[in-house]
Amino acid sequence: MIDQLTIHTPGQGLIEITHLIADITAASTVDQGLCTVFVQHTSASLTIQENADPSARHDLEAWLNRFVPEHDSLYTHTSEGPDDMPSHIKAILTQTSLSIPIVNYKLALGTWQGVYLWEHRKRSHTRHIVVHIA
Repeated sequence: MIDQLTIHTPGQGLIEITHLIADITAASTVDQGLCTVFVQHTSASLTIQENADPSARHDLEAWLNRFVPEHDSLYTHTSEGPDDMPSHIKAILTQTSLSIPIVNYKLALGTWQGVYLWEHRKRSHTRHIVVHIA
């Protein structure tokens, strides 16, 4: 089964999409299998991360922004603004695809794990995510 999600992001940050992926998984009627999640963009990514304390997501965002700064004089790909090239670098440092086992009709995530779309651009965007259940 293949489904697609459209997510409107408010700008840079981690947006939890666990419930959306879980709903697709439940609707698939696959009791044992694999859920593959893929974001169709080069300036956003996916991650499985802490879902209990928002400060963990804030710290991750702050760290990645320090690690991949804007306005680096070595960047040549800047036509869409100072966050353009950093967003592509952030996407290759993280993930554009996730594989999550399905056990007893549910995502086999740990107690504190959530699935997140990580928007790397500062302005809002519409992001497309493909979910494949097998």
